[in-house]
Amino acid sequence: MNVIREPLNLGDLVKYEEECLNYSRDVETLAAGQNLTLGCILGRDSATGKVKQIDPGAVDGTQIPVGLLMADVDASLIDREDTLVLARHAVVASNAVVWPPEISPTDQVTITKQLISIGILIRQGA
Repeated sequence: MNVIREPLNLGDLVKYEEECLNYSRDVETLAAGQNLTLGCILGRDSATGKVKQIDPGAVDGTQIPVGLLMADVDASLIDREDTLVLARHAVVASNAVVWPPEISPTDQVTITKQLISIGILIRQGA
């Protein structure tokens, strides 16, 4: 018998957000050249103001988290100005958060603390 695996959805990631949906969410521009999935942690490029996947080793602003991606977004060819980001006052499930593949445990702790500072809590088994 074949097993059917359902991809993660928004309910798997977000366990709590402010009742007024416009409070916890922002619409951002995702910089071209990326194809990111739900739960990806984002940082903002200080030169362009666009969001990108977080890069702990960067010095352009993308090393500081500004939120998590709320849907899969393909910006492989062009900027996506309709990117929905969970930016504040929320609880997310740890198993749905997408970390960069090369991230160290120390960087994970740092980024988790930075997310807490903007009001996003990552919970085990949430």
